[in-house]
Amino acid sequence: MATNTERRTATPDVQGLLNKVPEVTLWFWVIKILCTTVGESFADWVNMTLGVGLINTSLIFTAVLAAALTWQLRTPRYVPFVYWLTVVVLSVTGTLYTDILTDSQGVPLAVSSSVFAVVLAAVFGIWFARERTLSIHSIVTRPRELFYWLAILVTFALGTATGDWTLELTGWAPGVSVLLPLGLIASIVLGWRLGAGAVLSFWLAYILTRPLGANLGDWFASPSSDGGLGLGTAVTSVVFLAPILATVLYLTRSRSDVIEADGQTRTVDAGNPTRVRIMLGYYAVVAIATAALLVWAHHQPHAAVASEEGDTAGAASAPLTPEQATTSFPAAEVAKFRTVTADTLAKLTSGDQGGATTRIGDLEKAWDDDQPTLQPKNQQAWTLLDGQIDQVLRALRASKPDKTTEVKALNTLLISLG
Repeated sequence: MATNTERRTATPDVQGLLNKVPEVTLWFWVIKILCTTVGESFADWVNMTLGVGLINTSLIFTAVLAAALTWQLRTPRYVPFVYWLTVVVLSVTGTLYTDILTDSQGVPLAVSSSVFAVVLAAVFGIWFARERTLSIHSIVTRPRELFYWLAILVTFALGTATGDWTLELTGWAPGVSVLLPLGLIASIVLGWRLGAGAVLSFWLAYILTRPLGANLGDWFASPSSDGGLGLGTAVTSVVFLAPILATVLYLTRSRSDVIEADGQTRTVDAGNPTRVRIMLGYYAVVAIATAALLVWAHHQPHAAVASEEGDTAGAASAPLTPEQATTSFPAAEVAKFRTVTADTLAKLTSGDQGGATTRIGDLEKAWDDDQPTLQPKNQQAWTLLDGQIDQVLRALRASKPDKTTEVKALNTLLISLG
């Protein structure tokens, strides 16, 4: 949403930078959603498809983030390529940090969502107490710039956690899950048009673009059997990276999103106080209605969504025996999975931790490649094996691997594979 109710004023008491963020136009929101989608799909591609592992991927992108953010901070003015590169890397990194809490540390999504919400409130509170504004059109000092980027990082982590928590509660398919954040953003745009505070509306919409982009990424990447388009994480990343680059090139040439080049800042028009209070009530009603919708959806019969651990919350069917787990699948494929698992166990027991970690990547790739054909044959069997494979991957790729845990996970999988 463009904040065209703002007025430009000279501020001799604020020293230093030109405004280093873009004008909030339609282009801003388009490229922001594209960036968040890439953050979801690219993180999954590097972590799982390439077999780098969650912790290693997080370390890599933390280093990349430090480099990108340093470049952005040293840039004297808004440069589209540098700014949006930083946003993309923040999107990937924020996703990974949430995944670490959920997958590696076992923190429930409800807890991580609450923690990130409190952290974001604290960032905004300290930022406002120090600077007396949260408007992105006033990023003309180093402290404000640092607060801005910290807030962006936390919004990505919060958006990822709340988006995943929503899917966990509702069991919605990827395509359906896009509709909730899209509808909420539309309600915020309506509220802003009717007189809600521009700064509050901006940050609410900004947070919601994260689950919207993540759900779009899941929709494009997920197999058709899960309600997705089946493009995979690599193709999805390319599909969204291409328009990002095209848009950044256009903005670089047109400079249509440059706020100003004269070192002035803007003061946000507070708007009509009565309307602002009324629209605060409107936002509260939207929040209550959203919570009611999620509670209702949670209590509706639906297929349980497999978690990262491979569990299916609320699964009503009886557990499968090892023989039942593989009878629905081609014997040749099962034998391939069993061979890789046995090789991994042999390397591990011989003391070759690195070789075992590398070898298990072959199982992950083979399993992911066969998902479109195996999962429709027997959803329950596929979910069981998928969860056991995830446990093996987590054990072998842990930052401090425990051999007992690794051997137990591999043996459990071997039993299921016959």
